[in-house]
Amino acid sequence: MSKVTYVARQIAEVLDAETALFDPEAKIQYLATDSRSLTDPARSLFFALEALRDGHEFAADAYQRGVRNFVFRARTHANKFAGANIFYVDDVRAALQKLAAFHRRSFNLETIAITGSNGKTIVKEWLYQLLVEDFNIVRSPKSFNSQIGVPLSVWQITPENDLAIFEAGVSKANEMTALANVVRPTIGVLTNIGDAHSEGFADNKEKLAEKLKLFKGVKCLIASPDYLQSPLPDDLAIENIFTWSMTRPADLRIMFSEPIEGRTYLRALYQEKEIECLLPFVDHGSVENGIICWATLLSMGYTPEVCDARLEKLSPIGMRLELKNGINQCSVIDDSYSADVSSLAIALDFMNLQNQHPRRTLILSDIPQSGKNDAELYVEVAALLHNKNVNRLIGIGPQISAFAEFFSMETAFFDSTEAFLEAFPGMHFSEETILVKGARRFGFERISKVLTQKVHDTVLEINLNALSANLQFYRSQLDSGTKIMAMVKAFSYGSGTFEIANLLQFNKADYLAVAYTDEGVALRKGGIKMPIMVMSPEFAAFEAIVQHRLEPELYSLEVLNNFLLFLGNRHKDYPVHLKLDTGMHRLGFDEKDINELKDILSKTDAIKVTSIFSHLVASDAAEHDGFSIKQIEAFNRISLDVLSVLDYMPLRHICNTSAIVRWPDAHFDMVRIGIGLYGFDAALAAGALQTVAVLKTTVTQVKTLQPGESVGYSRAGMMPDGGQIATVKIGYADGYSRAFGNGVGKMLVAGQLVPVVGSVCMDMCMLDVTGLKVSAGDTAIVFNDQHSISALAASIGTIPYEILTNISQRVKRVYFYE
Repeated sequence: MSKVTYVARQIAEVLDAETALFDPEAKIQYLATDSRSLTDPARSLFFALEALRDGHEFAADAYQRGVRNFVFRARTHANKFAGANIFYVDDVRAALQKLAAFHRRSFNLETIAITGSNGKTIVKEWLYQLLVEDFNIVRSPKSFNSQIGVPLSVWQITPENDLAIFEAGVSKANEMTALANVVRPTIGVLTNIGDAHSEGFADNKEKLAEKLKLFKGVKCLIASPDYLQSPLPDDLAIENIFTWSMTRPADLRIMFSEPIEGRTYLRALYQEKEIECLLPFVDHGSVENGIICWATLLSMGYTPEVCDARLEKLSPIGMRLELKNGINQCSVIDDSYSADVSSLAIALDFMNLQNQHPRRTLILSDIPQSGKNDAELYVEVAALLHNKNVNRLIGIGPQISAFAEFFSMETAFFDSTEAFLEAFPGMHFSEETILVKGARRFGFERISKVLTQKVHDTVLEINLNALSANLQFYRSQLDSGTKIMAMVKAFSYGSGTFEIANLLQFNKADYLAVAYTDEGVALRKGGIKMPIMVMSPEFAAFEAIVQHRLEPELYSLEVLNNFLLFLGNRHKDYPVHLKLDTGMHRLGFDEKDINELKDILSKTDAIKVTSIFSHLVASDAAEHDGFSIKQIEAFNRISLDVLSVLDYMPLRHICNTSAIVRWPDAHFDMVRIGIGLYGFDAALAAGALQTVAVLKTTVTQVKTLQPGESVGYSRAGMMPDGGQIATVKIGYADGYSRAFGNGVGKMLVAGQLVPVVGSVCMDMCMLDVTGLKVSAGDTAIVFNDQHSISALAASIGTIPYEILTNISQRVKRVYFYE
């Protein structure tokens, strides 16, 4: 099964584009929107999309990587890309959708389109599991459901496919029609309508009306009357609606639901007969998604008996890539629950985002049910691994092993996971990035377990997608030319070192800032190449600063003179940053020092001032706005005075996180983002930023206490009425302050907030879980999006910074990427 190939002149006709074609017969198989993630540059068509960053800015990077076909809006690029085909259009995103719509119209296949507030990706993946033995299926990779993700998904259709399953999401009105034209569904599935992603709609009625546009003209819509408005708009022209409900009459009416040993037994009324099924899940969301799949199969003509047999075998969907610390200074990316070419490409892009190790190893299972013949499949996989710079492949399974000669890198092959685990003690893994990617039946979680560094069961989960989204939010507040310096001091506010810096580098932040030289050195050793400012450069560290090309913050005449003395005549134009004190009175040149500073700068060429900056004292506090105005005015005046002796223009910056939104006129040339990246900004309303960090631990033991018994040291916790306590694996050595003892601190257990009982110990503490069903091994959430760090901090009279930065290094960090 091969990808459909177009030639450049065909693309020009489809897009009705003005062109400058160097090679009209150039073959195009892939669509690209990100210069950092290219599968086959020579056969790719790059769309310079204008989102938060203008894609035209990255066209040169794509060209350097081998792309020779470009779709541009601006008609100024032809002379910059010798030997390339250029297509000029009025709207680049619309052109992407138009080309994908043309591709979709070339195929007459059953197409299931899924939308709703929640559950789209799960329902799509489960329908794939349920239908793959009967159809050759193409589906959206991961959660590609946006205005860009949908056309990229549809582009994957090949002549061999006889079923497509695509998800589509919208964030505001007047978006869905374009996606409906691309997908052209024959079957529609509405998961639900809730409060998720409601910001762009007046209410849920408007949101539903927008989502229903996806289903115009489908022969069947699967939906619950609990979520549908009645009557439906006339222009939808839907032939048939297959309904399901747990509360009202429907084609599939759920009559009875009961959890049984980790599964859910369902009995329903269908075509006036009772039918049943067993779902291997108990949580409400999974049960509802399972019922939607049940209804979809029935609507497609499957018998109740076949539905029951297949639904019982559904597998959980691994939605996130997990980055963990591995053995022997390795980094392990765990994607051990699925294997297909599309998700493999996404996982390899994430692996290439990691720069902490020069060596990249992939552990890959057979790729089952791909719909391709094995030889063609593994030729494609081999080309993908070559293009994504994989250094070593460890293949597991008889199919991939049979095509060992296709792979040009270092390889090892095993017939089974068990064979690999037997050989594991004699294998060498050290200082490399390892991607573990396997189909569920291979049980690759066992491989991830032996590769992952052993630490205790308290985990800080970092959502890299949320951090990226927060960065993009602040970027959206800036003019296009304004640069961003990201603060990654103090172990990135407790969140990690190179893991966070790699993401910021990948997302084109302009500068990083650390507190001390050793933090900057660690980033350089971790593969970070972008400029790094050191805020507290010690004299003893000047050698390391220069050796690793770090950029010191100079904040006094003494530090300036010492650094110049160190440089001597050995260096010219070494980059430095000058800090001015405009009111913080912590570090910085005072105004009385400026004349001497100017005199020194005018007489030396050993340094070059990269930036001049200051720090606002209370940018988030309206009651101090008068003082902030004075600071901004002083900074502008003093920095201009310093510039008067320079024959170049350094960057100027004073805005910290809260000032970005509150003081847009003070953005100057660059802003600094700190705690805002991690979801906290006192200047913003709750919910404006995404939660990045979740701290969770596990229950070690549950005890039943009699009335009057005490808990913990000094009998500080008393249980006058008795009850149940759960001991959890977190204490003050992990960063959970003793101030949280005796009912001050609370954790989420079984969905309920429960208080700490007694004193917080070094390695553990106790919770009152009276009345809850709790067992050893259950999870306790210290903070997340429901029980926020802000609330936690307020309970002990501190700030989120302190909570985050106090989390001990012995707490395992796991990084998620979807």
